[in-house]
Amino acid sequence: MLSHRIVAIARGRGVLRTAHISEASRLLNRARIAHFHSSRLLQGEIVQVPQMPESIVEGTLKTWSKQVGDTVAVDEEVATIETDKIDMSVNAPKSGTITKLFANEEDTVTVGQDLFELEPGSVTSSSPAPPPPKEEKPPAESESKTQAAPEPPSQQVDKSVSKPSEPEKKVDIPKETKTPKKEEKSAPPAPKPVAGSRNETRVKMNRMRLRIAERLKQSQNAAASLTTFNEVDMSALVNMRKKYKDSVQKEHDVKLGFMSFFARASVLALKEIPAANASIEGEEIVYRDYVDLSVAVATPKGLVTPVVRNAESMGLIDIEREIANLGKKARDGKLSLEDMSGGSFTISNGGVFGSLYGTPIINLPQAAVLGMHTIKDRAVVVDGQIVIRPIMIVALTYDHRLLDGREAVTFLVRLKEYLEDPAKMLLAV
Repeated sequence: MLSHRIVAIARGRGVLRTAHISEASRLLNRARIAHFHSSRLLQGEIVQVPQMPESIVEGTLKTWSKQVGDTVAVDEEVATIETDKIDMSVNAPKSGTITKLFANEEDTVTVGQDLFELEPGSVTSSSPAPPPPKEEKPPAESESKTQAAPEPPSQQVDKSVSKPSEPEKKVDIPKETKTPKKEEKSAPPAPKPVAGSRNETRVKMNRMRLRIAERLKQSQNAAASLTTFNEVDMSALVNMRKKYKDSVQKEHDVKLGFMSFFARASVLALKEIPAANASIEGEEIVYRDYVDLSVAVATPKGLVTPVVRNAESMGLIDIEREIANLGKKARDGKLSLEDMSGGSFTISNGGVFGSLYGTPIINLPQAAVLGMHTIKDRAVVVDGQIVIRPIMIVALTYDHRLLDGREAVTFLVRLKEYLEDPAKMLLAV
């Protein structure tokens, strides 16, 4: 446009010469450069898939928390990427508006790949952004909306007024849109109760489930697994818990369960049988002076094993509190890789689901895993008398490459002794 104006002026004056044309070209180039820089400033910022921990290079884009046109505040979550171990949030590096998405949900994305485009702008948060336009609208509109709710009952009185027709439309439209949706939702379940149905549903395995399957099969293939069992009379622990759970809850804000007792008893037994707390690395056995206790927790996406660090230096209350915190983080999907990495010995409590017996699988490279089960009243013989006692079956699956049967059985015997006589466990150093 600028060059055309210059040329037109020159022609009008009758002085169109080579020098003028050169000047026009120079001014045109300057205008183009200025336009280029201004357009670059208006371009959005491309946000890429961030680096992932522990050499993970790809994941599955599970959800978009924001869509094109949505505003976001700095550090607000925009997307969630599912990896083999955890769900990772991708946050906005600055405030602005989402202008483009480069991937769909369930797509595989890699580190460094373009994920979304963000047009920077001053936005305090994504939720407060929409309300201001509504407040700036004429007050009559907001008043009519607030009056629309109470008006239907008075429609019979104000038939001559034109306002009732507007609420009727507003009421009828949602009914028309909701009715088909209800019909669509109610239609799919209909075939399920049909006798003889041979329908099949295929669901893609999530990355965590795939990783769990891979590691469990690896454990079966690599470890020389063997399981030994024993019975624990839970009478003393049940009575102790009943006696102190209320005071512990009141004083420490912690629910006293059985896991802390089993953890403490395991720590003491591992001191006597250190091979159960060891691992194989190449042609070497690594023995540890510490116990990083992995606690198996079931989540909707699969089994995870967050770690209680240095459990050997913790008391019952501290262990119980840490297990509760890790369990909550697991159920909320807030576990980090640091929470789950490592671990030298695992406790799995299938008893919460009613399991009576079970053979847990070793969590490599660990050497053993303790399985807890449900408590059942059983008739047992005590001092020549048949009595009813709450009994739990405990199982220890161990790697026979590291532990012999004598050591594995000794571990369970020590565990049984500590649990059946808690005072002995509490007095042990």
